[in-house]
Amino acid sequence: MAKKALIPIADGSEEIEAVCIIDTLRRAEVDVTAASVMGRLEITAARGTMIVADALIEDCDNETYDVIALPGGIPGAEHLRDCAALIQIVTAQRDSGRLYGAICASPAVALLPHGLVAGRRATCFPSYLPVLAEAADVEAVEDRVVVDGNLVTSRGPGTAIEFALMLIEILFSDPAKAVAIGERMLVR
Repeated sequence: MAKKALIPIADGSEEIEAVCIIDTLRRAEVDVTAASVMGRLEITAARGTMIVADALIEDCDNETYDVIALPGGIPGAEHLRDCAALIQIVTAQRDSGRLYGAICASPAVALLPHGLVAGRRATCFPSYLPVLAEAADVEAVEDRVVVDGNLVTSRGPGTAIEFALMLIEILFSDPAKAVAIGERMLVR
């Protein structure tokens, strides 16, 4: 059975991160659903790129996903943070022990306020790292990709492929699969 991924997107999401995660996971034959939290399928990403989602987030709450990964970008991460339906889905993902992650601003802006990085090592975009560091129950680190239990976090657009490849490695319990996809993309 194919692995399933949910990638929530919003107006102001960082397009490199969103599309890179979607594309890289699809190269691994993951069934990816890009879901808008904006109440409409079409969103305008951080640099003005128009992206059409596969679904609305409200239509995704009865599905089970092997991974949920949040792109960053501002105000995209704020829209993700403020979407009650998404936070409920991500909280259930964490509580079930299934894989979830966030990149760029989203670890600090979208996940942290809802306790979704509590007790974990995590990273994020450099200007938001002090926000993670100030949280009493988070160990903020500067690594490019950080795995702590079922949470994966990463720094920003330049680490998006590494982040997606790590999700693949964990999803399939197969480092070689991630390396092979990376090599086909001229990453490794």
